[in-house]
Amino acid sequence: MRAVFVASTAFAVLAGLVVFGGIIAPFYQKQRLDIAYGAPGIDFRVASFYELRGWQQDDSLPAFAAFLRSCEVFRARDPSEPANPQEYLGDRFAGVTLAGTVADWRRPCEEAAEINARTYSDRSVKRGAFRVFFENNFQPVQILQYKTALSGGLIRRKRAKIEETGLFTGYFEPVYDAARTPGGAFTAPVYRRPDDLIEVDLGAFREELSGQRIAGKLAGRQLIPYADHKAINEGALNGAAAPIAWLGANDLFFLQIQGSGRLRFEDGGELRVGYDGQNGHAYTAIGRVMVEREIMPLEDITMASIRAWLDGAGADNAQALREENASYVFFRELEAPEHNLGPPGAQGAALTPQRSLAVDRRYHALGAPVWVDIEPVEGAGPAPIRRLMVAQDTGGAIRGPVRGDVYWGTGKDAGAIAGAMKARGEIYVLVPRRVAERLPRRSER
Repeated sequence: MRAVFVASTAFAVLAGLVVFGGIIAPFYQKQRLDIAYGAPGIDFRVASFYELRGWQQDDSLPAFAAFLRSCEVFRARDPSEPANPQEYLGDRFAGVTLAGTVADWRRPCEEAAEINARTYSDRSVKRGAFRVFFENNFQPVQILQYKTALSGGLIRRKRAKIEETGLFTGYFEPVYDAARTPGGAFTAPVYRRPDDLIEVDLGAFREELSGQRIAGKLAGRQLIPYADHKAINEGALNGAAAPIAWLGANDLFFLQIQGSGRLRFEDGGELRVGYDGQNGHAYTAIGRVMVEREIMPLEDITMASIRAWLDGAGADNAQALREENASYVFFRELEAPEHNLGPPGAQGAALTPQRSLAVDRRYHALGAPVWVDIEPVEGAGPAPIRRLMVAQDTGGAIRGPVRGDVYWGTGKDAGAIAGAMKARGEIYVLVPRRVAERLPRRSER
């Protein structure tokens, strides 16, 4: 969430982070990692729209509307700058870009605006026109995971392994009861960003650190680590940040995981808050801690089960477990939401339920249309999820080229799906044709 909004769910830190992406995905991925291979890098192949199962059946209107909102962000940027300043495809693809420059996106965005302004006889004709727009302006590129064998690992052969599928999780915008002053169950302050917090984008200093950030504060002329979760609870901010509102302690914890939410007050008022910085400490999934301490088996770990344990554990035990995650998220007040839209994502565009995707910015440009083919998700129907989305957000647990976090919307129903989502799927990025023409084919690598 760069510029004013970048912070929004920007790293979403932990947030966009999918409740699952945030709570258990790192541990889940660790369990699934083939220990004969290292962490995945990127590979890709130029594909065609004929290969996208369900392409003709998908309703193109919601994704087209989401893309138009991303185009507003592109239009405000310098045409000569990289479309994805954090792009880093690794040493294998030095000098290669899947994102291109902002200028490469201007032409599709201009045509999209023209097509949207036309009058259509009915919805089906409009859907067809929007689908043809994507086909004429973009080239599907399948994103693959490239894993190299570890030296001294469990296999002798050194040939790399290429995988088509990766992990997809979900996140949502929760709604919590809140108070304007502390009292009763409302003991946890929703802090604004502290005045002395400094965040550093390490990718601005070294390309190989693209997508990595630290945070701290100045002590004289030295940048030192910021207070961790436990220290902040004990008063380490010392007046550097003012509370926006007050929540129950467990509600605040899950609000910080999601990175945004709506606060509902007893007088009927409602306030939307969004991510505005993080203390720089590494995120620790408390679901993993619970498994390691044999509090709960891995197969029982869900957002709901973790919440139930915290609610029943007693204040001291719940706080001790929450503080195992040293990360702490700060918030800002957001404008009243547009109809059916979510908070601004990392790109600054409002998120669209079931059409906005959080991705790893090392590999994907924010604003890029992406086609996903994901196995069925509990609560979302029996069919695979095959639809066009737009990469509009990031998340602290969203790491890897074939890794996505689906924004499901606001409230309990969206939270139930997001909290249980843990599916395998494929991803195709729609690259502007002028960028795709410059991509090396496999025979050229």
